[in-house]
Parts: sequence; C-alpha cells; structure tokens
Amino acid sequence: MQILSPTQLPLAPLGAGDLIDRAVRLYRRHLFVLIRTAAPPVIIVAAGGIIFSISWRRIFVTSDSNDLFLYIFLLILAGGIMVTGYLFTLVVMGGATRTLVAHLLRNDAVTARATYSAVKSRFWGLLGASLIVFGWIFASFIAAFVGWEMSIFIFILGSMALSSVAPAWLATIIGAVGFLVATALALWVFFFIVGRVAYVPQVMLVEGKGVFESLSRSFALARGNVRRLMAMALFTTFATYSALMILLIPLGWYGYLSGVDPLNSAQWPAWYSIAYSVLGPLSSILLTPVWMLGLSLLYVDERVRHEGYDIELMAARQLNELPDIDVSSPFGTALHSGERKQPPPAPRASGSVLNLG
Repeated sequence: MQILSPTQLPLAPLGAGDLIDRAVRLYRRHLFVLIRTAAPPVIIVAAGGIIFSISWRRIFVTSDSNDLFLYIFLLILAGGIMVTGYLFTLVVMGGATRTLVAHLLRNDAVTARATYSAVKSRFWGLLGASLIVFGWIFASFIAAFVGWEMSIFIFILGSMALSSVAPAWLATIIGAVGFLVATALALWVFFFIVGRVAYVPQVMLVEGKGVFESLSRSFALARGNVRRLMAMALFTTFATYSALMILLIPLGWYGYLSGVDPLNSAQWPAWYSIAYSVLGPLSSILLTPVWMLGLSLLYVDERVRHEGYDIELMAARQLNELPDIDVSSPFGTALHSGERKQPPPAPRASGSVLNLG
C-alpha cells in the first residue's frame, strides 16, 4: 500500500488492517514531528503519574498524620494533572487531523507548529468539547463495566449450578468461555457508545463547526465504526504495553542487581519509583501518534464512505478550493479556513426597486 500523498488518495474505504497499516506508515514517515506533537500532553500525564506513584506508595508506609494528609492531597492533585493531560490529548487530536487533511489537500508540511496553531485558533471550544467527550467516555466505561459485571455474575451462577450435575472441568470451561464472551461484549458496548463522539475535535477544526454542531455531526458520521475503532484501540494498547515491557525489563534487571526487589513496590527507593513511573509515559509518547493518526484517518475514511470526501479532496486539489462559504451541501470546502466570517452588509435603503430615486 502506498503512503498517502497529495497526488494519490485512496478511492476505496479502509478496513481495520488497512487503517492500522496506513497509520503506521505515516508514523514512520513523520516520526520525530509526530513525537514532538504528542509529547506535551503526554508529559503532563507523566508528571501527574510520577506524583501519583510516589504518593500512593508512601501513603501506606507513613506513620505521621500530617504526612498522610499531604500524600492524600498529592494524590488528588496528581489525578487532576492526569485528567488535564488527557483532555489536552483530545484537543491536540483535532489539530492533528486538520494538519493531515491540509497535507492531503495542499501538500502542506506536517509540523508540530501547524498542529498547535490550529489548536490555538479554537482552543476554548476544543476544551469545552473535550470535557464533554471525556465525560461521555467515563459514562461509557461505567455502562460497559456494569454490563460486564452482570454478565460475569450470571455465568458464575450458571457454572456453579452446572458443577452440581456435570463434571467440574466442564463447568470450568463454560465459566472461562463465559468470561471471554462477557469481556468481548463489554468492549463492543464501550466502543459502540464511545464511537458516537470519536470525531468531535476533528469536525471542529476541519469543518469549522461549533461544539454542539460537532457533537451531532460526529453522531451522524459514526456508523459502523465499532470494529475499526476497537481494532485501532487494541493495536495501540498492545503496542504501548509491548514497548513498556521492552523498557521495563532492563530497569528490572538493573534494580535487582542493585538490591531492589522489583515485586515489592512498597520498598522501592525514590530513584526506582521515578524511573518506573517515567517509562510508562515514555512508551505512550512513542505510540500516542499512532492513535492520533488512526483517529484522523478514521474520520477521513468515514467521510469517504458516506460523502465521497476523497472526490471532494481531489477536486479541491485540481480546481482549487471553493469559496469558504457556509454551506451544507457536498460541494462545500474540503477544509475550513478557520477564520471568522463577517456578516454581509445590509442593503442600502433606496427609494425605488431599481435604486433610481
């Protein structure tokens, strides 16, 4: 498969494997630029993670009540910092999508400056939209988790009832299969609900819509994206944890040779706790751009599937962009300018229809 370029756009919708492959190819092509783009929000999350990790371990070994309250306060502060970092990640995703579309349309350079300039132009709207999306993700997680717990409870009761009339191994197998089925169903429900708001930042920066218009627009675009969204999330998760294991194994060996027990986190020295906390965000910095690219490509692919967006991009490249007017037809601009439009001047009062008096 060829890399996306301004002279070669995909005319066929992307499947889950094609989506991941294209995201990885774009990631390899713009590796350091994308790492610089993803680094600021991940560093914020890393700072909160380090504070949380140290405070969480110290809270169980301290005997001073004042220190206990201090560590509890630091835990709350760390949670707030981490949430801020995740919100910032959602904001940056919108800017990354605009940069990608500008690269497809006009062969603009893929730079961190372009992404953050786009974010700056709509920062407060993006922040409000990200808060809504973050709340939606949290509610989706609660709904999926409750459904998972109920399914597991039903399968456990069924296995216990079956064990009284059937061999124990059969009940164990049925229980294990039920656990896997319940987990897969919970994941599907989670991504089905979350997928409704997956394109809100992208719509805001590419199409120039407001917060609530972007929400309704994202709902309209998110049709049949569950499998591809789930595949992208699972791939990024496994890749991130694989990179984390590659980084943790040398640290564990070095700590073991230095007299640190890697399995007893309560006794870790400060240097080992900080190093352990940094490696997780470091692996996220390396893999977060793949997730950003995946969501950006998924947004473009949804418009290709439902609106012929690839033809619109090709026409805009060959014939120049149409005037950036507020239209909702398929012939609107491929990329919103981001500038505020002034209302047209009112017609001058006249004494006659032909303006002769």
